[in-house]
Amino acid sequence: MTETETSRSGTEGFDAPPLRRLRYFHGQMLGARDFQREQDYHREKLKLRMRALLGYGVVCGLHVEPARRDEDDCPPDDGGETPSVEQSGAETGAEETPRHHRRRAKVTITPGLGVDCDGNEVVVRGGCVIDLWKALPPHERETDTVWVGVEYAERPVEPTRAVYNDACADTSDCEFGWTEECYTVRVTGCEPPADERCDTCCSPCEHKVLWLARIDCVDWYEPVRCDQIHMNVRRAFGRHVPTVITGINWIHGYTYTIDEAKALLGTQDEDGGLVVRFSSGVRTDTLRPGVVELQVIEGGSGRNASTWYMGGRFAEPDLETEDGCGEFTQEFRYRQTTRETLQDGDRVLITVRAAFILDRCCRPVDGTHVGGRVPTIDDHNTRSAAHGGGCDLPPSGIGPWTSGTGAGGDVFESWFFVKER
Repeated sequence: MTETETSRSGTEGFDAPPLRRLRYFHGQMLGARDFQREQDYHREKLKLRMRALLGYGVVCGLHVEPARRDEDDCPPDDGGETPSVEQSGAETGAEETPRHHRRRAKVTITPGLGVDCDGNEVVVRGGCVIDLWKALPPHERETDTVWVGVEYAERPVEPTRAVYNDACADTSDCEFGWTEECYTVRVTGCEPPADERCDTCCSPCEHKVLWLARIDCVDWYEPVRCDQIHMNVRRAFGRHVPTVITGINWIHGYTYTIDEAKALLGTQDEDGGLVVRFSSGVRTDTLRPGVVELQVIEGGSGRNASTWYMGGRFAEPDLETEDGCGEFTQEFRYRQTTRETLQDGDRVLITVRAAFILDRCCRPVDGTHVGGRVPTIDDHNTRSAAHGGGCDLPPSGIGPWTSGTGAGGDVFESWFFVKER
């Protein structure tokens, strides 16, 4: 293939190694280098298929939980010494109270499987306890927010004395006979950069760590609590991370008074309106008439079930501009523009056609309202959604709930009821 043909085919700069496999023939002499290259060929093929066809991220497990007090710390991952409490720079001075004699901010990574963006499988076979202070680089310790992740690693094991000495070696030292695939725990006080690639197949990978959780308000001398650990920063296994709906400003299935419903719909207040929030920016040019629809299903004691459509429009969104890529927003506000009034017993049906809302990569928002459990934005009262009982977390076990099933597109549906008082 010529250089011009390569450029047109779109494979120029494709992040894949040369694939050469060993060709056997009678009388061939093979050395350690040949067998190593044969192993590399099969490994690179597996990694290429993994990241190109399936993607990367957390496959299962790898939850971050508060550590129990009877659990031991993980051994150092790189074979080096981990500074003890007395050796660390912050511990050289005299302590004022017994509370500072021992740091207790620890978490546990549960067993599980992940795949990094190079296609390496990261396997955690047993629970691993992390001392956050020891694992955090010394120059990043002036923080109370940390991120915890795992990274693929290898280490030589099982030393064996060679039968024949290396021609270039002075002595017949032992050589390691096996390579063990393992992992390294990473803890940082700096927010990790997001992978903004639209296609993770062809472009090179920059960030090798699979980040699993963010831990807020860390007190190094107190145990970590469950409410401090946020695992929604982890990437689910796949080719790309779909944009989903993460919050709405009404309670799905709730019953509002007529005045509350008017305020919510922005009937008489420019600050009102229905707000829908997304996990990442969506294109403002896809927020067109017809994408959101408000339908009122009449109730009351007489004849009911008649329906009518309530007029509305999008308010000016808060914009994020990318050079040459248009404008984006992470939420929109939709206000009622007509003066129809709601009555006791009415139901307001809200439809958002998510398949027509495109994200930064021109993919449709994954909008299925699974179980009606998308959380409420800035809900300062104690009213709860009407779903009631069970299923506090989505099937992944990682909260909070969002829209989406992984298929993309679909329609987001929600409703609330209206009463006179």
